[in-house]
Amino acid sequence: MDLTTGQPRPVSRHWRFTGWLLAAVWLFFLNVPLATALHQPELWRRVVGVTALVAFSVGYVLLFQWARGLRQALRPIPACRARVGLALLVAVGLASMPGTAGDWLATLVYVAAAAVFLLPPGEALAVVVVCAVTPVLASWLVPGWEAESGIVFAVLLASFAMFGVAQLAQRNSQLQAAQQEIARLAIAEERARAARDLHDILGHSLTVVAIKAELAGRLIEMDTGRAAVEIAEVEALARAALADVRQTAGAYRDVTLATELAGARSALAAAGIAADLPAEVPELPKEWDRLFGWAVREGVTNVVRHSGARCCTVRVYADRVEVSDDGRGPSTPDATGSGLVGLRERAGRLGAAVTVGRRPGGDGFLLRVHAPGETR
Repeated sequence: MDLTTGQPRPVSRHWRFTGWLLAAVWLFFLNVPLATALHQPELWRRVVGVTALVAFSVGYVLLFQWARGLRQALRPIPACRARVGLALLVAVGLASMPGTAGDWLATLVYVAAAAVFLLPPGEALAVVVVCAVTPVLASWLVPGWEAESGIVFAVLLASFAMFGVAQLAQRNSQLQAAQQEIARLAIAEERARAARDLHDILGHSLTVVAIKAELAGRLIEMDTGRAAVEIAEVEALARAALADVRQTAGAYRDVTLATELAGARSALAAAGIAADLPAEVPELPKEWDRLFGWAVREGVTNVVRHSGARCCTVRVYADRVEVSDDGRGPSTPDATGSGLVGLRERAGRLGAAVTVGRRPGGDGFLLRVHAPGETR
């Protein structure tokens, strides 16, 4: 299936040819009734026998290909159409009797095999039993016809072989469906990841841009020099945000703790919030440095947007990072949002945990990301 369009992919020429070959190769065993028809002394019997056998062969191959195509498309085989197709096969096989005499019973091998491939198990078993019993009953009821024990064995063997083919086709269809579902989920997860990254990046950058633009608007009449500086910083932030978006779309953006601390200092200063940030940070593994950087970005963005705080504090340890403020605190006991969802997923990949709530003193907001085993 093409995951971009939702439509089944066309079957290649190789597989179409293989399907025809799988169906047609077994028709070799119709050589006995065909030889009987060709050696008939009367022309009309030869014509009837050969024509009926050719029609039977074409019908069998088309029926097999039709069912195989449905299985490849992961669609069920309509039972009514399958019954009609089998009935037509039996009718054409019977029509060959004037030219093939008792050798027409060879067509029952193909009828039984087709029934196993097309019909539900109960109906298929009934058809196989009828096809296996018919040669024995025919030898009793029709004078001159000998008991065809070889046909009985061929019916049972072909049915058993076709049962294996049908089971294999079903398992392949299930495997194909599972692979398509896995691919679809992978694409959905990647789209969700990209959406979360864009939300986190643009949410922080555009918040700072808006605050600095507002500050520049207030300063433009009082201090044009300072306003020009703020406008220049707005331009630089907008360009940086555009670069971040391009890098995220290319899946090569890398967040670092040092970069996010520098960005946090600028964002808090623009918002008029006092920043208490660490001058130095401990040496961290790359993946933990990246995770703590995302935590600082998310925490500071929430402080600037929602807290109404006067001061924001960031603390970085070897096993955890904390972002807190003295603002109004979380609106709910378990604050959630797109940014926190993305942060929790990133932390979960390293076995870390994310906790949010009020500071120990009871006021403000606290975001903590900590390593496994920490229960603070």
